[in-house]
Amino acid sequence: MGINGAVIVNSANGVLKKIHRNPCEWASDLAALSAIYRHQHLQPRIVPESKAAGEQDAAVIRQKLGRLLHAIYSQPDLQTRLDRLLPLALPPGQSATCQRWDQSTAILITYADTVTAPDEPTLAVLNRFLSQNYSTVPLPVLHVLPFLRSSSDRGFAVCDHTRLEPHFGDWRHLRELAHGRRLMADLVVNHVSASHPWVQQFRRGQEPGSFMVMAPRDLQGWDNVVRPRSSVLFTLMHTPQGLRPVWTTFGPDQVDLDWSRLEVLEAFARLMHAYVDHGVTWVRLDAIGFLWKDPYTTCLHRPKTRLLVQALRLLLEHYTCNGVLLTETNVPEEENLSYLRSGDQAHVAYNFPLPPLLLEALFSNNCDLINRWLARWPRLPQGSTMLNFTASHDGIGLRPAEGLISPERLHNLLMRCEERGGLVSHRTEADGSLSPYELNIAWWSAMAGPATTPRRLQLERFLASQLLVMALPGVPAFYLPTLLAAGNDHPTYRKTGCRRDLNRPQFALQTLRQHLENTDSPPAVIRTLMAHTLGIRAQLPGFHPEAPMALLSPERSDMVILRRGHRDDPGTVWVVQSFREEAVELQLSLLRPEHDGGWRDRLSQRTIAGPELVLSPYEALWLQPV
Repeated sequence: MGINGAVIVNSANGVLKKIHRNPCEWASDLAALSAIYRHQHLQPRIVPESKAAGEQDAAVIRQKLGRLLHAIYSQPDLQTRLDRLLPLALPPGQSATCQRWDQSTAILITYADTVTAPDEPTLAVLNRFLSQNYSTVPLPVLHVLPFLRSSSDRGFAVCDHTRLEPHFGDWRHLRELAHGRRLMADLVVNHVSASHPWVQQFRRGQEPGSFMVMAPRDLQGWDNVVRPRSSVLFTLMHTPQGLRPVWTTFGPDQVDLDWSRLEVLEAFARLMHAYVDHGVTWVRLDAIGFLWKDPYTTCLHRPKTRLLVQALRLLLEHYTCNGVLLTETNVPEEENLSYLRSGDQAHVAYNFPLPPLLLEALFSNNCDLINRWLARWPRLPQGSTMLNFTASHDGIGLRPAEGLISPERLHNLLMRCEERGGLVSHRTEADGSLSPYELNIAWWSAMAGPATTPRRLQLERFLASQLLVMALPGVPAFYLPTLLAAGNDHPTYRKTGCRRDLNRPQFALQTLRQHLENTDSPPAVIRTLMAHTLGIRAQLPGFHPEAPMALLSPERSDMVILRRGHRDDPGTVWVVQSFREEAVELQLSLLRPEHDGGWRDRLSQRTIAGPELVLSPYEALWLQPV
């Protein structure tokens, strides 16, 4: 029996396994949690509505939220609960005129402790590092991965919603990090740590934990559950009523919450408001697709999950007119896009098919699959867009590529990843078989070729991948270790056994400074290139996240050619991106047949007369007619 008195139960065959974990410190009950909120000034500020417009907006918000709560919950005190939620909100002000993004918007993703220095809170170190070393790189949105106290999974097993990890700093450091930036944070809504006060209260039969934890009385009807882990679904815990099974989608240290209880929504509304009060305007809903559980279903993307996303968006928009809600659903593409198509759920969804398709194209020097995928780029409602990226703190998800990559080419992708020091993680299917779930590899290592490949090609592949991310409709995002040219972190992986730790390195501040001072080092070269290309991108309205895209190369396998913006707009950009290690030719008349003049490449500032153009290996052009 583990230190918390928990054992895992495998609902398929009844096999029990013992587990052990080290619990975090936790407050003993909800009263203590509330006291901590008050002590740390996390209680929401209630600002009186002073304008008629604000009062009207508040009435609309109340009406919409009331309808949503009525559709989700069946209990008699909904009006009282609504009164609890809405006073949290700040006046909406001029929310209708707020601009959430434009072509200058780009995101930097990092852990709070990616950069460290002795005896200093890591958030303060990160703030100083970025201010001193990346002020020339226009990355106005900073996504700090989970910073609350956690027991495992690099922050995604939250054991205290009121305090940050001590070595990160405190709420003051978070607010300071938000100065001059738009801050993005994770709302880990599906689960909490097994050491969280709610789970400990559940074990003791005390409220509110006794009803906050997802603990079905009947284990029948859950055979079709889809989840990205090979661990068992339920964990048995000792309670005053005996052993109770609790739902653990992602493993025994991450206990799912029962969102059929309105108290759970209220708790996360308070947390989201605390985020906003400390400078956060972009909120990422982690693993949102697993939120609501219905028996005899896959328990993915249930209708009430979507209603809850609508409610959280409504609250965030009311807390701050600049609020942006992102959904993280690492699932097949159509399921992922479903959180955008209605126009009232997420503002932004992660473009998960892009990383595996881009990696496959760079491995094979063949972009036919990307062109085929781009040819059916989705039309999204106004005010919605995609987040485009190559690497993140997680692996490169393979489920989003289902139906987009053939089994043979997928197999080759896995093999080439392993040749470059990467690993493959698996998930358990309903029949008990294992399927590849994600690739675990540092993007810089993935850009390398065989030992005989010139080192310059690694940098050229890398830049090509980032330039395509910048060129597509949506907001581009970049993972800090990737920009630092970090390779596979095998020492940390061997120490932890966690495959994702291959791409979660940490750096000493002094060491990073030395690397960046060497202008020939990969991190310094990448910084210079990113500053230049993102600066150019910010000047081109054709790269607005919602500007239209037309694919001009649907049948090609050597390059991607697309137009961003309306055909006759002066800000329109024609993008040409080669995916070959050798030079390739392009007839410029393909771009705009009626144009018989020259073209200007905004990246190199050179003028191209035509009629033919020869592209160097992996070269990219951002062209405008002259």
